[in-house]
Amino acid sequence: MYWLATEQDQPETNWIRRFSPRYWTVNFPRPMVASVVTNGVDALKCDMVFYRREDLCGLIWESEDRHDHPLLRYVTSRDYRHTVLSFRWQSSGVVNLEGLHGPTLTIEGRDQEGSPHVWYVRLANYAEGQAEDALIRLDFDDLAGGFELPQEADPVWPGDIDRLFISLVPPGYDGNATGPLENPVEAEVSISDIRVEGSTSTLEVGDIYVKPHSLRICNGYDDCYHMTPERVIWNMIQLGYRNRINHYVGMSHYFSLGWSADEDRFLVDPEESALNVAATAWLRDFLKQAKCFGYQVILSLSYEILAENIPPDWQQVAHGGSPALTGWEPPSSLVAPTNAVAMDYLSAVFLSLASHAADQGLDIELQIGEPWWWISLGAVRVPYFYDPPTMDMYQAETGQQVPEQHQQITEGISPEQQHYLDWLGDKLGQSTIYLRDQIKASFPAANVGLLFYTPQVLVEEAPMVQSVNFPHVLWQAPAFDFFQIEDYDFIISGQWRKHHSSVDYVTSQLGYGLQDLHYFAGFNLLAETASLWRNIDLAAKDGFGRGFAETFVWAFPQIVRDGFVYNQDQEQDMSGFHEVRFPSEISFGAGGGPVFSTTVSEMASGYEQRNREWADARMTFDIGTGLRSEDDLAALIVFFRARAGRAYGFRFRDWTDYKSCLPSVEVGPTDQVIAVGDGEATDFQLIKIYQSEDYSQLRTISKPAADTVRVAVDGIEQQDGWALDNTSGLISFEVPPAVDSTISAGFEFDVPVRFADDDLSVTLETFRAGQIPAISLVEVRL
Repeated sequence: MYWLATEQDQPETNWIRRFSPRYWTVNFPRPMVASVVTNGVDALKCDMVFYRREDLCGLIWESEDRHDHPLLRYVTSRDYRHTVLSFRWQSSGVVNLEGLHGPTLTIEGRDQEGSPHVWYVRLANYAEGQAEDALIRLDFDDLAGGFELPQEADPVWPGDIDRLFISLVPPGYDGNATGPLENPVEAEVSISDIRVEGSTSTLEVGDIYVKPHSLRICNGYDDCYHMTPERVIWNMIQLGYRNRINHYVGMSHYFSLGWSADEDRFLVDPEESALNVAATAWLRDFLKQAKCFGYQVILSLSYEILAENIPPDWQQVAHGGSPALTGWEPPSSLVAPTNAVAMDYLSAVFLSLASHAADQGLDIELQIGEPWWWISLGAVRVPYFYDPPTMDMYQAETGQQVPEQHQQITEGISPEQQHYLDWLGDKLGQSTIYLRDQIKASFPAANVGLLFYTPQVLVEEAPMVQSVNFPHVLWQAPAFDFFQIEDYDFIISGQWRKHHSSVDYVTSQLGYGLQDLHYFAGFNLLAETASLWRNIDLAAKDGFGRGFAETFVWAFPQIVRDGFVYNQDQEQDMSGFHEVRFPSEISFGAGGGPVFSTTVSEMASGYEQRNREWADARMTFDIGTGLRSEDDLAALIVFFRARAGRAYGFRFRDWTDYKSCLPSVEVGPTDQVIAVGDGEATDFQLIKIYQSEDYSQLRTISKPAADTVRVAVDGIEQQDGWALDNTSGLISFEVPPAVDSTISAGFEFDVPVRFADDDLSVTLETFRAGQIPAISLVEVRL
């Protein structure tokens, strides 16, 4: 159902102008914020908020495309010779063109001798007009760095450029002064009427179009704030994602800040706008683009705020007074559900999000994202529900002191402690209901949902976590218009038993119908673990199989980074699968084998461009060659009618490749290494590796022959303690294999196939005359 593409796989290309507005990005140091949006095919706008004297925003064009999906990237071209760029410049709130430290085009590359060099091109030297409204023309063959020209000229070598960026700074910036500005400065720069000319002014760009499918996509502002919304939406469209986008507003770039002299840092300011001007400009354009292309957007907000900006009295705190910190870098922290000021602030953000969605003509769909009392990660898991305001509230409401504080979640629980835990759970649930009610009071037609993360809550060895983080009575249907479940820790670690049991538990406890349930199929955090996409694909398949209203994949940045392409070929859909094997006496004489799908484009020069469209081969067979008698033909007709032609799949024994070992060798428990234990995972998929020197291909074995499967751990065959699902090829251990243990297996297996056609065209006369009918089978993806 998926494959991972590279730039070399681009099957089709098109052309864009260099410096096209869609492809500009921004960068800046915290705590300042900025965003860039397109204003048509020849214009862009950058919105900024400066908080410190030393803040500097870069408006960036890169020679190498590092932000699009590999199939949609533009070609890397560092040669800017014979390129002329012109545009209209308009600005407010930044040092203007004439000022010291005014807008400067920094060019990073190499000189004619190949040595690294940086040029600082003062835009005022190439401008005509006013300091805040001018026409600028940049001929890269006649461009020089330096403040005063020609006496300080540093001629640019345009033949080898990596990156260009326009630096934007606030009034009062002098390159040395540090510290907060007296007041935050909101700024805006517009670049319009962009014209690019010359023989190097165009770039080849990938132009893949993936057939629309049913998998939905998630996104987060913190991950793509630097890109234009048009660029983000374009990637989603071209990769086949439709209907719904789940967009997380994030935890670090959306809020307004104020300087706290007491804390000596910038803190979220609930008295200012719920969304800063940069985030507002980006969000409105994102929603506008989404509406234009037929998307509905679920806007998500969590209780998570960047630790360096969260007010100290909002934070969840552990037994020793340490604040809750997540594992991100830099870390975020968590708002206490009992803090009324914090909840009112989150409510204001939700109302702002709803207002922007309504302004763009979208249905209002809002998600309360992963509300919980934080539990630290790692070997010692510490609970964070002992902040002083929360404990004071407990005493005021119950007349009881908070009992002895837990230092880790696996400790025993006294009746007094359980009472406090249950109270905390009620407070969490009440906070989500409060947010729901505040939203619906202003927007009665809004759909409000909740995202629940099972691995952080359903911890078997620590029932206290469920007490505080799963207020199932308050969350039962119809408390929310939709309920979303994610469990990516279980998915990426292959803990399929926990995946199934946790999803079953949550859905049974809350009582939502399938039409109101969404599932998030997980995400691959690191580029070096691209193999995890297989588990994500399997989880998505389970989401579809369960009949959830929507199944999402996390998330846009990882999809783009790893080249994930999702295929949902409707021709492969089946009404069902019959666990029966095609007659062996016929299959033994059949012909066939693996088939790949590769698009080959021949260039005028004679070179080829090849695009591998399938990650794994698909088997095809011609069973007509296996028919030896009229009895065989009769058996085939019976089997064909029982399968209703193409309607039902079945097992087929490929006698050229049906063992985990060589055909002449007996199956053994160490034939194929299928996984390495991590001390937690219990479920492992049977696989077969095809190795040719340094190259290999992994094949999922979904239809093993049950009585042939043998399993070993660290080379020792396991006679019991495991079970096989022979309809999926999943091995489940009763006890998780130890960390770094080698799990291996041996087996015989069948290929899941279906008939390629709904008609069986063969006559007895032609068969008796020796004419072999062509009857094809094709492998089905399960």
